[in-house]
Amino acid sequence: MAQSKDIRAVLFDLDGTLLDTAPDFVVVVNRLLAEYDRPPLPAETIRRSVSNGARALVCLAFDIDPEHTDFEPLRVRLLEIYSEHLAVHTALFPGLQEVLDQLSEWSIPWGIATNKPAAYTLPLMEQLDLKPACECIICPDHVAERKPHPESLLLAAKNLGCEPEHIVYIGDHLRDIECGKQAGAVTIAAAYGYIEDDDDVDAWGADYRVDHGSEILGILKDLVEAQSLLGR
Repeated sequence: MAQSKDIRAVLFDLDGTLLDTAPDFVVVVNRLLAEYDRPPLPAETIRRSVSNGARALVCLAFDIDPEHTDFEPLRVRLLEIYSEHLAVHTALFPGLQEVLDQLSEWSIPWGIATNKPAAYTLPLMEQLDLKPACECIICPDHVAERKPHPESLLLAAKNLGCEPEHIVYIGDHLRDIECGKQAGAVTIAAAYGYIEDDDDVDAWGADYRVDHGSEILGILKDLVEAQSLLGR
């Protein structure tokens, strides 16, 4: 468990942490498979790989590696389909709206640090139009080194006007927790996210683990109250 820190911002990984994007990816992957007269994959099989991005989904769906001659055309086509299907079924995970609402009451800004390219992240967030509004979005386009390198959080801290150690970072992958720890942030492992069968969330070394989005609020309340940021 992390020592009490002065929490000035909360950042989320995107796919599998803040947003349940898997339902749209299930449609996209199976539509691509149908174009090649292949049978659909079970939704849960696709869901577990969403956090690893388009490359992993192509490898999964077509059982090929990135060196295969068909890989790049398949990846490009998958992303074309996805760009037309960004926010049809995607939504906040249960409990996350309450977290965002409470952060607004505390006047604590929230943001996103993701490995999802800006070409998909920004229009997705625009279409969802979440309230209260996100105050910082860091994509791999904005940094030289993507997660697990800490640069994303370091840049977010700079943009939000706080030190990295005053950030809480929440993610559903080892690379998210490694990124947060290297930056000096408080880390929360989102075990409700897109966890692969052979992964061990407890082995990631996060300061906290949550199995449902609603549990995040209790952790944040404890951290905020410890610093008397509630005015008590």
